[in-house]
Amino acid sequence: MKIAVGSTNPVKVTAVRQTITRLWPEAEIVPINVPSGVSDMPMTDEETRIGAHNRAIAARNALDADFGVGLEGGVHPEPFGLTLHGWAVVVDRNGRTGIGGGGRLPLPDHIAQKVLAGTELGHVMDEILGDHNTKQKGGAVGALTNGLVLRGETFALATAYAFAPFVSPDLYQEPSSRS
Repeated sequence: MKIAVGSTNPVKVTAVRQTITRLWPEAEIVPINVPSGVSDMPMTDEETRIGAHNRAIAARNALDADFGVGLEGGVHPEPFGLTLHGWAVVVDRNGRTGIGGGGRLPLPDHIAQKVLAGTELGHVMDEILGDHNTKQKGGAVGALTNGLVLRGETFALATAYAFAPFVSPDLYQEPSSRS
């Protein structure tokens, strides 16, 4: 079984690998850099899910894989402020789709203001932390939770949720159509 991951970001690839090896230890996991088709900093749930979906389709098609997995992080405005979130989308050869989301974390206002002004969250965090490529490490979520939750963990959870229709297909059918 071949699973294409629509990113070469090591955090995203590791998240998919951690989830997939629990399901199919022998699966071949192949990362490939594909476009999300959305902005570098998706600003809504919808834009973030679309980016993950686009990555899943492009990766699966590019590698003729059994599954394509797309992961996308973004933010979403809520009444209480800007929240950080992530989506995973899985697409199989037949076009069947699974969707999973990670947790939501409200961003501190001073960080949210920079993101709303047009700076990608990863760059904001790099600046605040005096680091480079934070998004390929623990991510903003790792910094904001002081390591209690890391970016890869949120993407691994979202990936597991996205695979639910494929690993429990009977539960995703109407009870009258189960055999």
